[in-house]
Amino acid sequence: MNIQEIKTLGALKKQGYIPKRIKEELRDNLMEKLKQKTPLFEGIIGYEDTVIPQLIHAILSEHNINLLGLRGQAKTRIARSLTELLDEYIPIVEGSEINDDPMDPISFYAKELVAKEGDNTPISWVHRSDRFSEKLATPDVTVADLIGDVDPIKAANLKLSYADERVIHFGMIPRANRCIFVINELPDLQARIQVSLFNILQEGDVQIRGFKIRLPLDVNFVFTANPEDYTNRGSIVTPLKDRIGSQIITHYPNSIELAKEITNQEVAKQVQSDAIYVPELAKTLIEQIGFEARNNELIDAKSGVSARMSITMYENLLSGATYRMLTTQQDSTAIRMSDFLAVIPAITGKVELVYEGEQEGAENVALLLLGNAIKTLFNDSFREIKKLSKPGATDEFDAVVSWFMENSSFSLSADLSDRAYAEILNAVEPLNEIVEMYQALASPSDKLFFKEFLLWGLVEYNKLDKQETKGGYQFEDRVLGSFYNN
Repeated sequence: MNIQEIKTLGALKKQGYIPKRIKEELRDNLMEKLKQKTPLFEGIIGYEDTVIPQLIHAILSEHNINLLGLRGQAKTRIARSLTELLDEYIPIVEGSEINDDPMDPISFYAKELVAKEGDNTPISWVHRSDRFSEKLATPDVTVADLIGDVDPIKAANLKLSYADERVIHFGMIPRANRCIFVINELPDLQARIQVSLFNILQEGDVQIRGFKIRLPLDVNFVFTANPEDYTNRGSIVTPLKDRIGSQIITHYPNSIELAKEITNQEVAKQVQSDAIYVPELAKTLIEQIGFEARNNELIDAKSGVSARMSITMYENLLSGATYRMLTTQQDSTAIRMSDFLAVIPAITGKVELVYEGEQEGAENVALLLLGNAIKTLFNDSFREIKKLSKPGATDEFDAVVSWFMENSSFSLSADLSDRAYAEILNAVEPLNEIVEMYQALASPSDKLFFKEFLLWGLVEYNKLDKQETKGGYQFEDRVLGSFYNN
């Protein structure tokens, strides 16, 4: 018999249903998954050896949890993933506002119905996907929003006095009974509102407007907080922190490969296209910009640099290539370095600048981050260019500079077809030699990207000059470029 076909309390009892507290549900189902070696928290990448073990310990300890970390560290995603550890369906007294357990009702409505109907009490079923509720903490949140208040309209309609328990309008937390309830950005909640959570966390009950009732709520709380909030906007009051069982600190991905995996998972599917080839170096460059931003003195490190920046940069990169492909009337294309200018708006809106950064300007800081990322990956892809070299000594990069001294009209415009773009880059013989020297195993498409990337790198190392022209870029020797520009 399908358990959802059970429609009365009597039938539920015959089925041998045993109610569990929500923390017991989470614990038991987690233990079963661990025994079966079932994958846990799928889609949460980079936390396998850090956050996930702590999360497992907290659930096994039946703790309420505070996820502490900077923005864009998957805190809300982690909270939402906990629903996968709940039973698929739970029974409730039909019509209950607070998901009353038919075997142990707590509201006036459910108690009265069970007392009247007995085993004929109607029940309904709630899927685990509906057992998640969240509230963003803002300064205007009230106790009535979270806990509840007296409803004068209900009192008038039912012709009840304000002393009657039935005039209570339940807030979000009672309505989340037997559910996971998340409060995002907890420090933003006013201290007096945080105080109203004390009893719920410790004793599991609520008091509404002085009513002498006890609602032993069954809620698993998950809070999220940003460390910056403790100083900028508020703090978690000490008694409340004391009542939260486990505080788990999240973090950004600690490697480029993990960051690429996260970005690939999160990029909007409608933006991705088989018609656009993205070289691996281009994907790495996207992530390196984020790593540079987290270590740049012009950016407020306390605010953090969200993983969403890499995601939106990647989406803008694909959109820039799509626009170029459509304007050149091609059916397919590959990412070019010039497409990276499309990622600038995704950077400027995602970073918090310190005073010096504000003076520099958000767009200039974004270009600086792109330049720094290019230099870092240039060293990894080829070799570091030393500022000082022996007098008269030349190297493979000097050969590129010499080529541009003799060919000052070299330019790459955005309206070039892929064939014309390849012909122009392949005509620079020193580029071919360097790429074959350092990246011989790369695919033809990747080698083409490496060649343009090499030019941008030489610009960052002040070996070449790059001038923005209408619809493209012109590369030239720095000395000749300075002479003609002056």
